[in-house]
Amino acid sequence: MGSKRVGNQTIVFQNPPFVLSGYNIVGPKEGRGPLKDYYDQIMGDTYNGEKSWEKTEAKMLETVLTGAATKAGVPVESIDFILAGDLLNQIISSSFAARQLGIPFIGLYGACSTMALSVALGAMLIEGGYAGKVLCAASSHHNTAERQYRMPTEQGNQRAMYAQWTVTGAGSLLLADSGTGPKVTTATLGRVIDYGETDTNNMGAAMAPAVADTIINHFQDLNRQPDYYDLIVTGDLGMIGLQMVKEILKKSNLNMGKNFSDCGVMIFSPKQDTHAGGSGCGCSAVVLSGYILNKMNSGELKKVLLIGSGALHSPTSALQGESIPAIGHAVSVEMI
Repeated sequence: MGSKRVGNQTIVFQNPPFVLSGYNIVGPKEGRGPLKDYYDQIMGDTYNGEKSWEKTEAKMLETVLTGAATKAGVPVESIDFILAGDLLNQIISSSFAARQLGIPFIGLYGACSTMALSVALGAMLIEGGYAGKVLCAASSHHNTAERQYRMPTEQGNQRAMYAQWTVTGAGSLLLADSGTGPKVTTATLGRVIDYGETDTNNMGAAMAPAVADTIINHFQDLNRQPDYYDLIVTGDLGMIGLQMVKEILKKSNLNMGKNFSDCGVMIFSPKQDTHAGGSGCGCSAVVLSGYILNKMNSGELKKVLLIGSGALHSPTSALQGESIPAIGHAVSVEMI
């Protein structure tokens, strides 16, 4: 397998790709949250001038893809690939955004782990010499996701207290084989794990075992301890899923310390009444491209591990009573 593969599931990049820039856009609710100062654009409403929420989400992705290129001073036409995904059927937000840009497109679906997956695969393309510049992105929209996966938004169903709020947001990173800034140093690709959870409101519980498995393998493969990183964040486990992961890791003798959190916990304040926190592809995408990248470029953070969390079910599988398989993908970003 060569020296780039380490242990069970981890790839160590010998020539780590640079993160040249990041760009994000969020909805009005997210724009009132604790991370409001780290967003490039905050929409005034959930339509943002479009005729449907689906059109809005596609436009959000197009905005962050072009925004990351513009911020880095890189012509869009010089980018080799777009790697992007979302939550909608046939990942239409991503493909509809990509059709506007004329760049070779690799559509991805890892549910809410898609941002971490796109960064991992983008780094592999660059490390392997198959690309010089890659745009990695993901998006979600609260209203498009709710009516696809749960209930029509017009119905006004009461949400379970352990449910999470799908983030309206899109984020992108521009990776390159040369430049300045943080580097993507490792990727630990996850296994699909299913502990039998069937409640589609309880995403944190469904995803926690898979995320814990990836974290355990990451540290075992690299012979590291959690204190190697300044910040370790999961993608969108929310408050309940994060607590479950902590308990699982404790049983594996991994003390995650105080620098362990979740993007879904960070993105909203308790006063915003999202119940168990945020979720969705856009959740980790906007936190990574905004808060984390800003903190790294300012020198406040030097080593960060993001573990994207994804629930790999569909509305059909849920209605047929299938349990929810889940996955976690980890990428480390370091100032080296």
